[in-house]
Amino acid sequence: MVEIERKFLVISDVFIDESFAQKRIVQAYLSSVPERTVRIRIKADKGFITIKGKSNDSGTTRLEWEKEISLPEADSLLSICESGMIDKVRYEVKVGNHVIEVDVFSKENEGLILAEIELQSENEIFQKPTWLGEEVTNDERFYNAYLSKKPFKTW
Repeated sequence: MVEIERKFLVISDVFIDESFAQKRIVQAYLSSVPERTVRIRIKADKGFITIKGKSNDSGTTRLEWEKEISLPEADSLLSICESGMIDKVRYEVKVGNHVIEVDVFSKENEGLILAEIELQSENEIFQKPTWLGEEVTNDERFYNAYLSKKPFKTW
């Protein structure tokens, strides 16, 4: 139930040709407070509810609990979420022993491309592709809950 993740800006669209899967994701928040975010997500044709705790000081580690829910449940819960919807396409790219998820945001966050990699430990070494840019793991502006309130286009 612990997520260890690092985030990076993406500086090239080369990852698209390297990806092995892509899915559209729409999500919003029942609660976006940092101590406990509660997210409702539709990923392709599946619904999910996710609860995340506050990140540690480095921004890499936090409690995460996720459960698949039905599409009608997800649609219903999305209708009562806080304002601000995230809409993005997620590309999955195998790099070394890891899968890097690259999110290409649209609508209010259009122009933003972020990559995330989940790790087994905070200090785990991983292969960095050339299209990875600046690390933004500890920059709360790049958290989806923040982007739902203060979209990238308004920065």
